[in-house]
Parts: sequence; C-alpha cells; structure tokens
Amino acid sequence: MSQPLLDRPPAKPRARKGARLFWTAEGEGTPHVLLCDGLGCDGFIWRYLLPALARQHRVVHWHYPGHGQSPPPQTPRGYSLSSLADDAVTVLETAGASRAVVIGHSMGVQVALEMHRRHPAQVAALVLVCGSPGHPLDTFHDTSVLRTLLPVFRRTAEAAPQGVSALTRVLVRSGIALELALLFEVNPELVHREDLQPYFNHFLSMDPRVFLRAMQAASEHSAQDHLIAVDVPTLIIAGDRDRFTPGWLSRRMALEISGAELMMVPGGSHTTPLEAPARVEQAVADFLRRRVPGCHIQSPLA
Repeated sequence: MSQPLLDRPPAKPRARKGARLFWTAEGEGTPHVLLCDGLGCDGFIWRYLLPALARQHRVVHWHYPGHGQSPPPQTPRGYSLSSLADDAVTVLETAGASRAVVIGHSMGVQVALEMHRRHPAQVAALVLVCGSPGHPLDTFHDTSVLRTLLPVFRRTAEAAPQGVSALTRVLVRSGIALELALLFEVNPELVHREDLQPYFNHFLSMDPRVFLRAMQAASEHSAQDHLIAVDVPTLIIAGDRDRFTPGWLSRRMALEISGAELMMVPGGSHTTPLEAPARVEQAVADFLRRRVPGCHIQSPLA
C-alpha cells in the first residue's frame, strides 16, 4: 500500500481570491483521476482505492478550504459548491492535467456534478460514491431533522467555538464518537475500527464554524437539475445500508443520468469504500476499462 497522502510534500496552487489549497499526486498513467472528499474529510475514505488507482493512473487528491492542510476560506461566506468546483479545476490544472475522471464521495458527489456543470471539458467521466446530487440534509436518515437543527448548531458554534471544540474532543478521545458511529452509521461487521480513526482525528483539528459553514453550503446546493445534462460515462456506487445518503438517491441518479451504471453494495454503509474495498476497486477498474476513452488498464486494480 502506498504511503498516506499527508506524508508527501505538498504542492499549493493559487486558487480563487488568493486562497491556497493542499494537493498531492501519486502514480502515473492516463486518464488522470481527481478525488473529491466528503464534508469534514481529508482523504480517509480513499485508504484502499487511491493506491489501487495509482498503479495505473496519476491520482490527484486535494483538501477543501479549512480541511486537512488547506487553510480556511478568507471570509465567513467563503463556502459554496460552485467555488469548490472551480477550486477543483484549479488544482487539476496546476497538477498538469487538462482532464480527469472525477471521483467524489458524499459531498464530493455534489462537487463532482457541479464541476461537470461549470467545467465540462475538464471531466472525462464521473464516479459518484455514496452521495446525493443535492440538499443532503433533507434526506439524512430519510428525515429533514438535521436541516431543521443546523441553524441551532451554527449559532452555537459561532457563539462558542472553543466550547464546541472542547465537547468534540471529549466525544472523540473518550471513544464515544467511534462507538456511536459503529452502532448507528457504519456496518461494524465489515469496517475496521482503524480505518475510521483518521476521520475522527481530522475532525478534531477542524474549526467547527468552518465545518458547519460547509455543511450549510452543501445543504443549500443541488445539481438535481443538471443530471439530465451529464454526458460523460458515469458509475454510481452506493451501499444499501447507507443512512447518510440513502441508497434510493443513488438509484434515482442512475435513472436520471443517461447511460449511468449503478452498483449497490450489500451491507455497505456511507463508508462503503472501506467496507468493501476489493469490490469497489474492481468495479472502478472495470468501468474505466470499458467506458473511458484512452484508458489502457491491462489488469484489474484489485
């Protein structure tokens, strides 16, 4: 397995309004691949897929503003899905790629779709993993409760960010957060605890105000109207036990995107790439080999 991304020297392209963004590139081969994370993530979900892809492709991974090693937006209103899509293109071009297969997980699905809307020439294909085309808080656990509570969370974080961070530290360092995730959000029979810990470690480092501003941006965005215009090969991967972005969202996307392929992973949750890595790697390899022009994979990735 390749070394973790953050162990590699960063390149920092200049993005909108002078922002600086962390990115890394690994492997060689075309087409290039661009990985777009979920909210509050800095790459934990790609632990297995990234090194598998890097055996055949140049894989670019980046950190959203305020995530990982990218500094936060310069203004409180510096988050929108359209700006993240523009940032993704900036990273891709700075990495020396004019076009890429864009793979998004969770909120990264929204980023990928918005990237195709705004910059279609840069998108060779889409792989949409455990995500929603928009308004994800309206369907979280098949309720709109989180959308209703978000303003309360935001007011609390803006008024007492240090207090919120202190509470987060208690939940994570005590192991309560991990146990709750294993109980309610992931499939404990498939996922390894050590694969989830990097997410919680990163979450501890985030400013809660930035996290909730990004959540607000995701909650207000929708690319639902763009699905009919997607004209590149598209693979949709979902877990049938996903409660963050329920599987019916992926099934609906597959029906609305012309020619899209859908793979539902039995028992998979929102962390399906960690729970069924070999199956996901094989599905992506097969999709690229069959559907993406210029892809010359000689053997399965997995």
